[in-house]
Amino acid sequence: MTPSHGIPIWQVDAFADRPFAGNPAAVCLLEAARDAEWMQNVATEMNLSETAFVVPTGRPNEFHLRWFTPAVEVDLCGHATLAAAHVLIQQGHVDASQPISFQTRSGRLNCQSLGASITMDFPATPPTGQIDSATLADLRDALGVATEFVAKSREDIFVVVDSQRTVHAVSPNFNRLGQIETRGVIVTAASTDPGIDFVSRFFAPRCGINEDPVTGSAHCCLAPYWSEQFGRASLTGYQASPRGGVVQTRVEGDRVRLTGRAVTVMEARFLIDESSFAEQA
Repeated sequence: MTPSHGIPIWQVDAFADRPFAGNPAAVCLLEAARDAEWMQNVATEMNLSETAFVVPTGRPNEFHLRWFTPAVEVDLCGHATLAAAHVLIQQGHVDASQPISFQTRSGRLNCQSLGASITMDFPATPPTGQIDSATLADLRDALGVATEFVAKSREDIFVVVDSQRTVHAVSPNFNRLGQIETRGVIVTAASTDPGIDFVSRFFAPRCGINEDPVTGSAHCCLAPYWSEQFGRASLTGYQASPRGGVVQTRVEGDRVRLTGRAVTVMEARFLIDESSFAEQA
């Protein structure tokens, strides 16, 4: 997949149906695996919330996939997976009528093209863990809002507040929030907007991202919680960041299907010569 001169990379706005909305991710297509330090350097250079690195396994429609923020590698990322599937389809590297399979640190993740949208099959991570009193006090202090329900998911702290207005208004102290040991903090409430069931925001200063525009993996936690509250498997979430984005969700047992659109906004190449490749190998 790598051209003879440079490494191809795309910037994609995920969970968006137009440019400059949703969550931007970089997608780097490689012929062979690279070391983690090199990938982290690329992700830091791109300075987006996530950069996805895609390597073919040698089997049709199957790839290895890793995700890096500007600061760390993460175990699960929804919007960069959506962006990776979008690029593979757009560039003709897959049979778009068949599922695309990614081998990741969170196991096998399948994506399926459905017209203009892509559906991803992710593990459900419901908020079931307990928060100790000291952490809860620190969290409330950092967020500056009252909380109605707080719990842990597999990776994040999950916070329900009283209203959609509070979700929009929250302005965290990121220095204090970054001292709490968690990948990120999800803040959510039921929606009052037609066609939207719940709203959320996602803060991850420990990962180098104060506020993530649209977080697919957070919806692996949001969907099970709100599905139970509403008594419905299929729900629509809106992540109320300044860019904003819509995520269609469906809970199926211990899995969550996340559906969204993506738009390519940039195509480029890293102009790195082959001797630089060898030095990094």
